[in-house]
Amino acid sequence: MTDFILDLATLKPSLDRVEIEAPAREVELPASEWRGLVRASLRVEKSGSRVSVRGTVASSATLECVRCLNEFELTVEAPLTIFADQSGRSDRREEAELERDDYMLFHDGRRLDLRESVRELLLLELPITPHCREDCPGLCPSCGADLSVGPCGCTA
Repeated sequence: MTDFILDLATLKPSLDRVEIEAPAREVELPASEWRGLVRASLRVEKSGSRVSVRGTVASSATLECVRCLNEFELTVEAPLTIFADQSGRSDRREEAELERDDYMLFHDGRRLDLRESVRELLLLELPITPHCREDCPGLCPSCGADLSVGPCGCTA
């Protein structure tokens, strides 16, 4: 059992606060890029078999700047909202369609697995073209020197 699989039996019947801190590998993020912990601060509301989870998820990723090719750390924080119901309460096709559309998750009545949702949320927050800083000058097109260190010595 991991921290991102909520044990529904231990939660209060109405509103409960849950703080989670776990290694990135628990949500199947690559350890080479996600070296720190994944943290979540959640409000979990349970009403019968229905569960709603709201809060924030945060971690830091090690990325390579597309301009200067240097590694840098990027803090990633995103809001998480999940609605879940117990599986078997509706038609299997309907459940599959709701899950595929990211509208709702389903649980077995005992546990709610948040790992895939947290993983997707953090990956979607990464920039397509990461920059170590907005004004990064990059590399010299002639000699390849890192211009963020200083001007290069080439005559181009």
